[in-house]
Amino acid sequence: MSAEPLLIEVPERLDGQRTTLLMPRAGAGAEMAVVIAQSLPHLRPWMIWAQEAPTAESAEMVVRRMHADFIARRDLCFHLYARRDDGSPGRLLGGSGLHRIDWAVRKFEIGYWIRPDAGGQGHVGEAVGLLTALAFDRLGARRVEIRCDSDNLKSRAVAERCGFELEGVLRRDVLGVDGQPRDTAVYARLS
Repeated sequence: MSAEPLLIEVPERLDGQRTTLLMPRAGAGAEMAVVIAQSLPHLRPWMIWAQEAPTAESAEMVVRRMHADFIARRDLCFHLYARRDDGSPGRLLGGSGLHRIDWAVRKFEIGYWIRPDAGGQGHVGEAVGLLTALAFDRLGARRVEIRCDSDNLKSRAVAERCGFELEGVLRRDVLGVDGQPRDTAVYARLS
């Protein structure tokens, strides 16, 4: 495996039984803006980027930055879709990816969000499984983390169901969306 991230082959599509992950592509911004707007009450307590509804144009700019970062191997974001019976991507459900990448250590952090009406159906868990396999099997990960607000019980439950071990809670580690210090639960799996 190459030590140079730009030379590492990273699949642009990952398929599970019911979930498909696709690298962000130009033209997806308008649909992403709608999904984020519909999800704001669900995301607002946890996601600093989800405080206001994006415009189609602002979401398109984010999608294009995500695409560029994917190609440059700085951040490996994926759009999360329900998979149709014929295997094609169906309805856009949210996003996931490998973030805070440290290529020297081979450390990745999995992040995820899903529209509320698609929650509890196993899509996020399947996405986490696909990304965990990608990190360990294809990218040579030594460590994969899931970090979330310690009060985000749904996110913590996903990490635990997917076999990530709670390593600890970092007290007053980050500022929450309200500007107040928040605790971060750190889960990890090792190679």
